[in-house]
Amino acid sequence: MDWEVVIGLEIHTQLATRSKIFSGASTAYGAAPNTQACAVDLGLPGVLPVLNEEAVRMAVKFALATNAEIGRKNVFARKNYFYPDLPKGYQISQMDLPVVGRGELDIRLEDGTVKTIGITRAHLEEDAGKSLHEDFHGMTGIDLNRAGTPLLEIVSEPDMRSAKEAVAYLKKIHSLVTYLGICDGNMAEGSFRCDANVSVRPTGQAEYGTRTELKNINSFRFVERAINIEVERQIELIEDGGKVVQETRLYDADNNETRSMRSKEEANDYRYFPDPDLLPVIIAEETIDAIRETLPELPVAKQQRFVSEYGLSDYDAEALTANRELADFYEAVVKAVGGEAKTCANWVMVDLAGALNKASLELAESPVSAVQLGGLVRRISDKTISGKIAKQVFEAMWAGEGDADSIIERKGLKQVTDNGAIEKVVDEIIASNPQQVEQYRAGKDKVFGFFVGQVMKVMQGKANPAQVNELLKKKLGG
Repeated sequence: MDWEVVIGLEIHTQLATRSKIFSGASTAYGAAPNTQACAVDLGLPGVLPVLNEEAVRMAVKFALATNAEIGRKNVFARKNYFYPDLPKGYQISQMDLPVVGRGELDIRLEDGTVKTIGITRAHLEEDAGKSLHEDFHGMTGIDLNRAGTPLLEIVSEPDMRSAKEAVAYLKKIHSLVTYLGICDGNMAEGSFRCDANVSVRPTGQAEYGTRTELKNINSFRFVERAINIEVERQIELIEDGGKVVQETRLYDADNNETRSMRSKEEANDYRYFPDPDLLPVIIAEETIDAIRETLPELPVAKQQRFVSEYGLSDYDAEALTANRELADFYEAVVKAVGGEAKTCANWVMVDLAGALNKASLELAESPVSAVQLGGLVRRISDKTISGKIAKQVFEAMWAGEGDADSIIERKGLKQVTDNGAIEKVVDEIIASNPQQVEQYRAGKDKVFGFFVGQVMKVMQGKANPAQVNELLKKKLGG
């Protein structure tokens, strides 16, 4: 039987406010446990929540960027459930009247086609604390620093049909929220994470299958692996005569498997009701217009500009604009060079990205700055060094040996453009390899590469490649 996969994502986006959504406690990451949880976060008797206006503004920014409906009137509700890291016994969230309604986002699939993914809603809520299991030997530690941190929970329609589509959508949302500056996107610290709702159904069937929820996945790679493993599990279970149970499951990355966490056979009764301590939020049109004026250049617009302004391909432009930090770095390289946009793109996407990946570094940690990389490209452009020598210079820059000019000067790496000096070496190589000369003149064109290699070897890679090729063709009669 052929099976169709159905996936929807719930993305938990921790908003980049300095204080929490209903209190003045700090949201800074990394403090000692339970040092950033005030009386409001702990839900102590007599305290009252006060809404952080900046969290609402950030949610409106997201709505504007996704062409979503904006709830002119939105209401906070209490979602009641008991868990050790939820000190009040309820979570302040939004139910019937969220700040962000229906929207959409386009993703590009592997075959180049564009697919629109529906956004059901995005609602504001407070994060819970964190349960810690690793260091307590049979007990659980509770850190309430995260309690009350503002979240925008972005709920998609079940429009994705593969793990790769889900990852493409997740990356697009990640790119968008970081461009908007409403989230730092740090998945390792938990400020951007998702739950994946996964089900399968026979191809052609209209009715959805029973779904399971994969909880709190915090890397793109794990999302893809977790979904694929869960899809395999469900199909195998059904084909063996079993039934998928509606439940919440955890992804175990060490064993590459999903494990049952808790049953969701029946919908949880969270007993939502409007929070009596918080007034409805009314968002005026002039407020929306003012927020719209603050929107930065978004990824799609930046991609289109990179194509028109820099002459890049759609592929290169999309790769360079997927991350705001990367796009800014690239433009700084082009500015430092004063042009050579395509060459700059290649060095950023291939050489720099490869070095960062090998060293497991983020772009912000790069030993080579945009200005330094621009200086290197400038020396390729003006023929001071060849592309091959540039690789050596880049390695030296990466090792902290200075900028391109100082490395080239100190190591004597300037490209030889003296036609007479190159011609002398070309003559010597031709004279000492009569057999290869005969083969080339007999029609074996591949031998030409041998001569180029020999000349460059003698000249330690410093000869201008274009001049070497021209002189060899002239001397060999090519």
